[in-house]
Amino acid sequence: MPSPTLPTLTTRSGVTILVRPATPDDEAALSAFFDAVSEDDRRFRFFSAVHHVSHEQLDPLIHADHKKSESFLAFDSASNELIASAMLACDAALDTGEIAVSVRNDYRGRGVGWAMLDFLGKDAEARGLRRVIAIENRANHAAIELEREKGFTPEPFEGDHDLIILSKTFR
Repeated sequence: MPSPTLPTLTTRSGVTILVRPATPDDEAALSAFFDAVSEDDRRFRFFSAVHHVSHEQLDPLIHADHKKSESFLAFDSASNELIASAMLACDAALDTGEIAVSVRNDYRGRGVGWAMLDFLGKDAEARGLRRVIAIENRANHAAIELEREKGFTPEPFEGDHDLIILSKTFR
C-alpha cells in the first residue's frame, strides 16, 4: 500500500494516483494487475501472447536496480488499488531509456497513461537521459497515438516491420 509521502499525480479526468517504485513484495499484486489488463495489452507489453504473466516476466519489474532501471506502480488514491505499471530501463551510458506503461482495463481512457508517460519523462530527464524510446507493436494504435501526442517521433525498428520505435529527445 502506498504511503502519503509518495508522488501524487492527477489525471486529466481527475483521478488522483500515488506512484512508488515496485519491490519484491509486489509480485502477487503485479501478477493480479496483469491479469486485469487485456490480452492485447499483455501481448504489447511483453511481446508475447500470454494468458498469465510468469514469475520470470515479473522479476525485472520487482528487482529494478534503481539506477539503470526503475519499475513504478501507480495506485488510485481513493481505493489504494494498483491501476498502472510503468518501467524505465536505461542503456549502460545512461543516455537513452526505454519506457513501457500498462494501465488496468477499467482505468483506460481516464488519463492514467498520459500521467504515467509524463511521470516517466520527468524521471528520465532528472536522471540526465538525453532521450526515451518506446518500442511498440504497430497494432498498438492507442499507445502510438498517445506517444505521438506527447511529442514522440516515430522511427523504423530495424529488422522487424511489426514494431516501431517512438522517441523523445530532452536536450
